[in-house]
Amino acid sequence: MVANNPLFSGRWTLKKFNATVVNDIWPEVLFFTGVATAVSVVTMLKVKDLGIGSSLLTVLGTVLGLVISFRTSSAYERYQDGRKMWTNINTASRNLGQLIWIHVPLGREDKGLQRRQTNLESIIEKKSIMNLLQAFPVAVKHFLRNEQGVYYEDLYPLISFLPRYANGQPHDSDRLPLWHTHPEDNRDEEELNEKPREPVNHDRGETLVENSKPNSRSSSRLGVKKRKDNFDPEAALPDVESDVRLKPARDPPKTTVYDFIPLLRFFRWVIRVLLKKARPGEARHRKYKAHVESNVPLEISLFLANYTAFLMRAGLVQPAVATALQGNLGILQDTLSNLERISNTPLPFAYQAHLRMSLWLYLLFLPFQVVTQMEWITIPGTAFASFLLLGFLEIGQEIENPFNYDLNDLDLDHFCLDIQRQLHEITAHTSPDPSEFVFSPLNQPFAPADKRSAAELVALGENYATPENDAPLGTNSIRRTMVRSWKTVDMLTRKAY
Repeated sequence: MVANNPLFSGRWTLKKFNATVVNDIWPEVLFFTGVATAVSVVTMLKVKDLGIGSSLLTVLGTVLGLVISFRTSSAYERYQDGRKMWTNINTASRNLGQLIWIHVPLGREDKGLQRRQTNLESIIEKKSIMNLLQAFPVAVKHFLRNEQGVYYEDLYPLISFLPRYANGQPHDSDRLPLWHTHPEDNRDEEELNEKPREPVNHDRGETLVENSKPNSRSSSRLGVKKRKDNFDPEAALPDVESDVRLKPARDPPKTTVYDFIPLLRFFRWVIRVLLKKARPGEARHRKYKAHVESNVPLEISLFLANYTAFLMRAGLVQPAVATALQGNLGILQDTLSNLERISNTPLPFAYQAHLRMSLWLYLLFLPFQVVTQMEWITIPGTAFASFLLLGFLEIGQEIENPFNYDLNDLDLDHFCLDIQRQLHEITAHTSPDPSEFVFSPLNQPFAPADKRSAAELVALGENYATPENDAPLGTNSIRRTMVRSWKTVDMLTRKAY
């Protein structure tokens, strides 16, 4: 299975090249091609023979090829591990949703830790927990992308009802870890405090933010961008109020000229160093703003664990169901730890630097070793070798952390939306009694040997007879029908080759 080609899907722009490694390696390829050109011109015009022995060419090329292959393989293994972990989140979320929605009873009486609760109240309770379950993968997505806090358009509406203070009273000293804000959010709060206004109603029906007023439907969204299509999944979320501006659900870094010409990053770094030397005291007087960053997925899982503990204390679920709930919660926690390990454990810098420098030296001396045999073909040969080896090296570096916004990264937004659709499909299940649909006239349980409907079979009572009436009535006829069904299915489902 090959991934979709992003180069020719949708409107074509230069940004499409971000899906390849051309933007990252072309300066190096151009440099080594220039070296090969200079070596070829000097040697072929008889100015000076720059050719050297090629005894090390085969050995070093083989070693570098193996090392680069190992580098790419290890990076792709991390990529596949990340995808497997998201599959685990999908499966565990689905299992927890089914257990909560189907096995937690509705009508409750005052008994033990239970309190009297109507069916509507019980459904509201379970649907709220399902929203928390939906919020968990969204929180994991932002956590892996190093996007701190809960004030995002796709996360905050799902968890806004959770308690904010330890003692129930609004006091900064009692603010729970989940609601500690990031410095950027603090800056937004300071801006709001300068001009007091009422909390904003975050309606998702519109996506235009430009020139918004305090009580406009989307005035809390950051930026002034307007979607080019009608795809707005946040419109399916609740409309809630917040005193802090909600950041967009997807906020990739802006594409700059440095992405297309990486060489300019070196000059930018030089300019910054020179400016720091020109103003040496500036860096010493930077303001430091302490803040606390909570682990949002962990906080959400704590509320889910608290709910399962309540169900077990109140005796609302059977022991087998309680064990399944605890097991799937453990899978979510274990998966979060593995995803954090993949995201926060890069390849050691010494290994990356030594491998890249070794490859540079190999490509630098490559034209000197082949110019005698290849002559002018040295130029395209060196260009191709540089493109090939540097490309594989860059691919390994790009997919090493597959949770960002690159076109080759995992589509975490798609995974979260898929889980959202599945959880809502679970809540649409009405949990009917089996007798409501099993004995339907549309049901033919004994097909293909007996294609009478369930209603017709029930009308026969205990004296069931095969359609051929070739067996004693009752159980014997049922058994013969089952055997005939097996023979018919076995014959019709085997393809003759």
